[in-house]
Amino acid sequence: MKIGIVNASSRFDPDRAAAIQAWFAEHLPDRSVQVVFHPATFGKHGHFGGDDRSRADAFVEFANDPRLDAVWFARGGYGACRIAEAVVPRLGPAARKKRYLGYSDAGSLLAILYRHGIGEVAHGPMASDAVRNDPTAMRALNWLKSGDPGGWEPSLHEDPRPAVAFNLAILDALVGTALEPDLTGHVLMLEDVSEPMYRIDRMMFHVTGQASIRKVAGIRMGRVSAVVENDPDFGLTAEEIARYWCERSGIPYLGTADIGHDRDNKVVPFGPRV
Repeated sequence: MKIGIVNASSRFDPDRAAAIQAWFAEHLPDRSVQVVFHPATFGKHGHFGGDDRSRADAFVEFANDPRLDAVWFARGGYGACRIAEAVVPRLGPAARKKRYLGYSDAGSLLAILYRHGIGEVAHGPMASDAVRNDPTAMRALNWLKSGDPGGWEPSLHEDPRPAVAFNLAILDALVGTALEPDLTGHVLMLEDVSEPMYRIDRMMFHVTGQASIRKVAGIRMGRVSAVVENDPDFGLTAEEIARYWCERSGIPYLGTADIGHDRDNKVVPFGPRV
């Protein structure tokens, strides 16, 4: 199996790529699974890992390459929303047969791929995360290889409804745009990192206020980590905020989700499980 790694977002450190290659050499010496980095992954253009055109071209090239079985996002940051609309019309038959895995900023591309029914997409560990912890890496790898349910977010084994997961800030930005998929009847899982609680509250106000989001089956709140200090203290936890806005909007609150910007981030395949 060959997995293509692309960067749609912020600059990617070549040392991290070397660590990923070393992890695969150590744990899969039979080379039964190989990772291939697109050369543009290491581009630099201000904040971004290359300009918009180079990042879009790299994603399209790997998505359309029939020699690659899956596409794995290198990292998050910011930038995927700038290329998402441009890549979809360029994707061919090979792109529709692949699995795509990432989270955080990659959610913009996962959203538009899901909207257009292209491939199998999932919120889960990115390549840059995976080598920091062996179970994280194997969870991601096993899903990319076979869609293995062993690394799924636990509630997916009990709830048959279709599901999706997003970083809250990413979903907050893409609702109402051409990237937003139809989430009617879906369980929506949310997580975030490095935000003050007042911003979590404001984003939940905006997201749950959307007519489209009020059609979801319910919301689960994942981990909100590395919280930026409020002065004064906001006084509510992330789960309490989620409960508040779900009650205000009439969206069922379904409990917590085992996802977040950490090594325990579980895989959430988009849509119905098969």
